[in-house]
Amino acid sequence: MTRLQHFGWFFSRGFGPQGWGHEYHRWNYRWTEPKLYQQSVRELEQAGLDLVIIEDGPSIGTPDTIELRVRKAYGGPKHDPVALTPYLLGATEHIGIAPTVNAGIWPPYLAARQFASLHHLSGHRVGINVVTDVSSTRHNGLPPVTHDQAYDRASEWLTAVRGLWHSWDDGALIEDTETWRFADGSKIRENRFTGEYFDVPGPLNAIPFTDGDPAIVSPGGSPKGLAFAGTHSDVQLAYAPLDLDVVRAYRQKIIDASLAHGRAANAVKTLFVFKPEIVSSQDEVDRVVAASLDPSDEVLAAILEGQSSDLETDLTGLPLDRPLDPSIFGEHVSQGTIKGLLGKTAPSFADATLRELLVAKARKGRISDHAGFVGTAEQVADFIEEFGEEADNDGFIFSGDLHPVTVHKYLDELVPILRRRGVLRDSFGDGGIQGNLRDF
Repeated sequence: MTRLQHFGWFFSRGFGPQGWGHEYHRWNYRWTEPKLYQQSVRELEQAGLDLVIIEDGPSIGTPDTIELRVRKAYGGPKHDPVALTPYLLGATEHIGIAPTVNAGIWPPYLAARQFASLHHLSGHRVGINVVTDVSSTRHNGLPPVTHDQAYDRASEWLTAVRGLWHSWDDGALIEDTETWRFADGSKIRENRFTGEYFDVPGPLNAIPFTDGDPAIVSPGGSPKGLAFAGTHSDVQLAYAPLDLDVVRAYRQKIIDASLAHGRAANAVKTLFVFKPEIVSSQDEVDRVVAASLDPSDEVLAAILEGQSSDLETDLTGLPLDRPLDPSIFGEHVSQGTIKGLLGKTAPSFADATLRELLVAKARKGRISDHAGFVGTAEQVADFIEEFGEEADNDGFIFSGDLHPVTVHKYLDELVPILRRRGVLRDSFGDGGIQGNLRDF
């Protein structure tokens, strides 16, 4: 039986130069101004997407990686996504907006107050994509921590933030216009949080929510990351191979983590990152796939630039015909990003040369036989529907620039097909971002 799924958009370049490196940059939008993003997010709301997640990396890089991150605008510059959020909320009525926040940088009290304010101002449509990037914290004078310690710190951070959001008990807010008594101070608790990384006294100087807390998004797929999602999250931003068995297993890990932390099995919506390439016909599918099988040196160089930026490790000077040495990656590099480069060769570095890894990245496959993601809109809809029916998938997050050309390239033909099949919502309720996630 066809079932509704949830859909979102991962604004993967962050608040940076949208379209750079692509011909559609010549539409001449100014990436530093809000109109580009407001136009795009209105289209996403019209399409029925539940939320937009804004990627961010607050650091432009270390001195030896700045050049590789900025020369093609892969890793920088980026402006603050929280500052962009009110412009997106002001241009829409229903879609949720979740900027990325590094839990090692934002003081918990400041984060609790700012996101409480945004949540009220937007009709409860705000989320937070909580990340644990360990390298950016040096800009705040904080000592380095390990991957697992970063998750421990993020868990403390979010516990402190949530405690502040709930420091006003039921009945504390009175708003009696006969007596002009606004609140009952005896029902506002200090709600102090004390842990290894934070000591945060309350209470919060902001009133409680009426339609649920800001939605928490988390992207980590490590054991610590999955446990974090089961404990805290409303949405898991899942990076995983889009194979039916993998998706079933990944979702089960999130369900198990939720149950292990006393939450309902369906407490977290697991949404898988999805980058289809939608073309006009089967002949075009065959042409695109065939053209990718023997990638040019120029194509491989572009992939290597992007991988170097994502991995914060300059791979561009390495010999292409030798295997990678794992010691090249520092502790700050995400294991998930490393596995993304290795693909099916993970976890062994000895299985493939760098050239072979890049060629594997360049090659494309047909979505109709699950060999890749090139297909017609009908074939992409078949794929989405199959994962809902066969893997009980909650939904997908499209990933790309937040630019009208990218939005329309993905969604123009796909939205009508998904709606006709009963996979994509036709309307929104009134419960804000939490309502969007709990409507079905």
